[in-house]
Amino acid sequence: MTAEAVRDSEPGPRKAAGPEPAEDGRRPLRVALLTYKGNPFCGGQGVYVRHLSRELAALGHTVEVIGAQPYPVLDDGVALTELPSLDLYRQPDPFRTPRRGEYRDWVDLLEVGTMWTGGFPEPLTFSLRARRHLRARSGEFDVVHDNQTLGYGLLGDVGAPLVTTVHHPITVDRRLELEAADDWRRRFSVRRWYGFTRMQKHVARRLPAVLTVSESSRREIVEDLGVRPDRIHTVPIGADARTYRPDPAVPKVPGRIVTTSSADVPLKGLVHLVEALAKARVERPEAHLVVIGRRPEEGRVADAVAEYGLEDAVEFVKGITDEELAALLQGAELACVPSLYEGFSLPAAEAMATGTPLLATTGGAIPEVAGTDGETCLAVPPGDAGALAAGLVRLLSDAELRARIGAAGRARVLARFTWQQAARATVRHYRAALAARTAAPRPAAHPG
Repeated sequence: MTAEAVRDSEPGPRKAAGPEPAEDGRRPLRVALLTYKGNPFCGGQGVYVRHLSRELAALGHTVEVIGAQPYPVLDDGVALTELPSLDLYRQPDPFRTPRRGEYRDWVDLLEVGTMWTGGFPEPLTFSLRARRHLRARSGEFDVVHDNQTLGYGLLGDVGAPLVTTVHHPITVDRRLELEAADDWRRRFSVRRWYGFTRMQKHVARRLPAVLTVSESSRREIVEDLGVRPDRIHTVPIGADARTYRPDPAVPKVPGRIVTTSSADVPLKGLVHLVEALAKARVERPEAHLVVIGRRPEEGRVADAVAEYGLEDAVEFVKGITDEELAALLQGAELACVPSLYEGFSLPAAEAMATGTPLLATTGGAIPEVAGTDGETCLAVPPGDAGALAAGLVRLLSDAELRARIGAAGRARVLARFTWQQAARATVRHYRAALAARTAAPRPAAHPG
């Protein structure tokens, strides 16, 4: 089939002369990008939506993000359609009970009822609202791209071919939190909160096309969610190398270590890094930690900071821009990713892109991003505070090693992990989904 025939086989209205071709020389696509949670300062979903949508638009496609609170921050050229939830977990009143006048329909009642019984309703209720919205606009989009909602509402016809990104199965988070639970009450609470993972398993197995960000996540999706391997396609993501870049004009702050931890959950391994910092300060008393994330008022991290007397050596910073984060990394002597598991690790890619040397665990997909121990990073086992401490001391004590690893890390990111590369690969899967829809046999017409 010729390129022109392929273009003509893709559905959607055209102007008489046809739109300007996209970067790949074919008809630009109209993309609905769904995100049930889009905060760019807390977790990776908002980061993914912002950067992927921007690069898709830069390639010539029309992107409309459809999302719920916290709404994503988007760049010029990308439209946002707000599909509001009841925002039950907003600060400063999480787990709130809405006023009578806030209820709009049965989906709102389902959302509140699930919260009241200890569950997390947002993936399900957003999917139901999104399905209703998309079906009312059937024909306006060439493809619908779901960012890990995996809700029942997305099964069946949503008005266009569906492509879904699964960063990693949330069953991994559930497993690690159950392992860290102190008693049966906490284990019961964790099981109830993560009840939505049963729905996500059911939905994932029925999806025609799943994108994921690493081979590690691909294996977990097969094992934990039961998705057929031939339906899963790996599209690595990465860093915005225009923002995250070396800047010799930014002075290095002696002893500064930067890490990202959006929440005090076992998965992120922050408690092990706090313990490692206490050990490292015996040899390197200037060592101090800047955590990109909210300061926990209680829990294992707060307890560890107090136990080791690190109140003046651990700083928490939240709600900063990409440019501000880049400046923190540029001024750091090293960055650390202490996670027990990551489906990809954007913090690793962003730190490496700035030329900041990286100390990282081997949890999940982190080695796929960080590369070889001693060449593009220093690698240590997950959950090992002693190994983390030794890595901190080694990097803080060796300027030549920091310079070599930092330069090699940036080169690795530029070669493999940029948002433009991710967008191009994603478009190829959009077009494959369209081709599959076009090639599918149509139901036979009933005799008149």
